[in-house]
Amino acid sequence: MSTYKQNMDKVLQSLKQKPNVKILAIESSCDETSVAIVENGRKVLSCVIDTQIEIHKRFGGVVPEVASRNHILAIDNVCKKALEDANLTYDDIDAIAVTYGAGLLGALLVGVNYAKGLAYSLNKPLLAISHIKGHIASNYISHKELTPPFTCLLVSGGHTAILDVQTYTKFSLIGSTVDDAVGEAFDKVARIMGLSYPGGVNIDHYAKKGQPNISFAHKNILAGTYNFSFSGIKTAVINYVHNKKQKGEEINIADISASFQNFVVSELANKTLNAMKDSKSTKLVVAGGVSANSYLKAKLQIECSKNNFELFMPELKYCTDNAAMIGACAYFEMLDGLACSDFDLTAKSTVPLGQ
Repeated sequence: MSTYKQNMDKVLQSLKQKPNVKILAIESSCDETSVAIVENGRKVLSCVIDTQIEIHKRFGGVVPEVASRNHILAIDNVCKKALEDANLTYDDIDAIAVTYGAGLLGALLVGVNYAKGLAYSLNKPLLAISHIKGHIASNYISHKELTPPFTCLLVSGGHTAILDVQTYTKFSLIGSTVDDAVGEAFDKVARIMGLSYPGGVNIDHYAKKGQPNISFAHKNILAGTYNFSFSGIKTAVINYVHNKKQKGEEINIADISASFQNFVVSELANKTLNAMKDSKSTKLVVAGGVSANSYLKAKLQIECSKNNFELFMPELKYCTDNAAMIGACAYFEMLDGLACSDFDLTAKSTVPLGQ
């Protein structure tokens, strides 16, 4: 163990007693370069996001090498802007937090290495944070009263899962996708219809103009379980569109979007609510970029109201990847005894869904 780590573990112990802890957090797992400063896990003093959506639209999705290069170009300016927006200096910061996984390896390495450089030069503790836990923690920012335990529906481009969240830092897996994540399925279906990246936003937009009147033929291989499979419905939509095009028939993007979205959202809602009933849970927290979907939000509001369940969803600005959620998570991890990372910290493309 290095002298740095030994000293910083002592600093972290002392920070547990400090009334106001300010954490500078870095998130670079995909195509957003974000730096935020969060106080006591709930109060966002600043959150700057430099998005690459327009850059990747031409490719129909995120190109890892392009994302990594743009993170390198953006991260220093984003960090300076976050400090400026919070009207703080590095001297006011108590610890540095960074997403170490899951995500695109090259993109993650940009954030991890920048965070290690800051921690070394400032002699501040370095906290390695799971992107998955960060998404859950976004709700602690939007809902100051929210406390565990609760059931969490995690829906993003890389993950789809139902989680039993026991404490701020401990959770277990109830069910997950066995193939495509829901956000990934949205992107692939959008692409086959000629819609631009990100697909989820565009499908949500067109679905409002259409009717869910198309039944896509596919096998529901996971009926009666808490697990999801979106590969079948994705392939069914792709085949439907291909057949229409081969016959020279016009495709109704609005109705296809509405029908696909209706199936996917119903699967998410029904399995999550069944899991809650079976576990006698009464609080549902939704996390991840797909929580921005308007139909998912409306469906869960109706179903939770019917069952007297409390529903918590992050504000729109905290649905997608952002550093504020990493700073929030880092605070609660610190309170629970997360040790300081050493300078051999590296990025990981995957992290466990169950803790």
